[in-house]
Amino acid sequence: MSRTPQAQIRREAARRRTFAVISHPDAGKSTLTEALALHAHVIDEAGAVHGKTGRRGVTSDWMAMERQRGISVTSAALQFEYRELVLNLLDTPGHADFSEDTYRVLSAVDCAVMLLDAAKGLEPQTLKLFDVCRHRHLPVITFINKWDRPGREALDLLDEIEQRLGIVPTPVTWPVGYAGGFQGLIDRRDPDRVVRFSRTAGGATAAGEEHVRITDELAEEMSGLRPALEELELLDGIGAHHDAGSFLAGASTPVFFGAAVSNIGVRLLLDAIVDLAPSASARSTRDGGTVPVDADFSGLVFKVQANMDPAHRDRIAFVRVCSGVFERGMVLTHTATGRPFTTKYAHSMFGRERTSVELAYPGDIVGLVNAGALIPGDTLTEGQQVEFPPMPVFAPEHFATVRTTDLSRSKQFRRGVSQLEAEGVVQVLVSDRRGGQTPVLAAVGPMQFEVVLHRLQHEFGTPAVLDPLPYTVARRTDRAGEEQLGRMRGVEVLTRTRDGELLALFIDEWRLGSITRELPDLMLEPLVAQGT
Repeated sequence: MSRTPQAQIRREAARRRTFAVISHPDAGKSTLTEALALHAHVIDEAGAVHGKTGRRGVTSDWMAMERQRGISVTSAALQFEYRELVLNLLDTPGHADFSEDTYRVLSAVDCAVMLLDAAKGLEPQTLKLFDVCRHRHLPVITFINKWDRPGREALDLLDEIEQRLGIVPTPVTWPVGYAGGFQGLIDRRDPDRVVRFSRTAGGATAAGEEHVRITDELAEEMSGLRPALEELELLDGIGAHHDAGSFLAGASTPVFFGAAVSNIGVRLLLDAIVDLAPSASARSTRDGGTVPVDADFSGLVFKVQANMDPAHRDRIAFVRVCSGVFERGMVLTHTATGRPFTTKYAHSMFGRERTSVELAYPGDIVGLVNAGALIPGDTLTEGQQVEFPPMPVFAPEHFATVRTTDLSRSKQFRRGVSQLEAEGVVQVLVSDRRGGQTPVLAAVGPMQFEVVLHRLQHEFGTPAVLDPLPYTVARRTDRAGEEQLGRMRGVEVLTRTRDGELLALFIDEWRLGSITRELPDLMLEPLVAQGT
């Protein structure tokens, strides 16, 4: 048992800010993640998602496929210090096909930064992710990105946030100049000054800031200043000011403007995360109780990732410390099995880079190496026996068989498929009819299949091919349903290897409806996303 005083645990928990950046694809999420790390002075130069001359790739996109495609396909953890606090930043996948990974990340954070494209506003994936934040009672900070490019009116974007999300936007910074004609920002906490920015080459380093007092002469010089001041008067008139209680309750969202690729407005956002975002606090358990931060150690496994470092070929479980103190070498209890779990190799993560960690406190993310027994959703405890709510499991809509093209690598193929299933990259289905050599992969989106083939080839050394199946709808069934459906066309019943559930796959909704009408007593239950 830890001998760390409870008062110290509470102090350390109060120093943590654990947050995720969420957005629709191409809104600039990984670029913003990189810019935040740059302004915290933990990297010397910001990378680029797409290859810009002289700029390296972004820290959070460490996988080869991410760097080739310019899109995040897996979540990443970055821990760094800023203003004497510890920030745990979780970058999420940048494509809707990887929603499950993003949802798992949101179970491990205390706040979310919602990134919007100034030209596009709220997009479908952003709406879905906001709904998850609302369900998990996560406060949301909004950053309207790409204000240095043509886009919509600022007031119009605020109105869309309020109307479509049912949440009150409370701007903390306000742009001087229209989208594409960006001239500076006004921080409403210091309304007598304008922050003007000087760009750097390619946006690789922090933009220079100049804080200038607002005068009539400045208004003559900056064409966008008077319209911005008039808009601020309107916001003052309707009372659109940040309120901590409303924000933490999820009823309002503080709004910031900027351009992540040029590192403009990012420092103000970073300061807001420190000043406004909640610290680690008591966590809800599966049975409806709570675990205070100063209780015995408990941690939630929210991600498992293999082969982050090609030189090591190990498997890392990402654990959110929920309560107590993590001490490297401590023996924990794996709640799912009741078995002991040793923590000899524990790391703090910064993208793919890792350093050994001796102590971690509530809010921190710890990478446990060679965690072959752990899967997302598992709970690790010391002393107390608690279990946190389950991770989301989504209904798949795309199905394909997968097989290796090199039979001499069959063992590596089976190990690779099993590993990718354990990580939650894809669901795996099997049946006696098909046999174990040609498992069926089930995915939310087709890009998951691309990740599977890429990783089987490059990490497990086993080239493979996919053969798409015609199914588009899945329902849960039982043994009686398996027997009856096995004699019908346009449907196939398989077993999900992770939990043994029987899934009936249909070619389309019409075929499902036809069978339901023909056999009304058949068990066919929708696959509801758990944990959301």
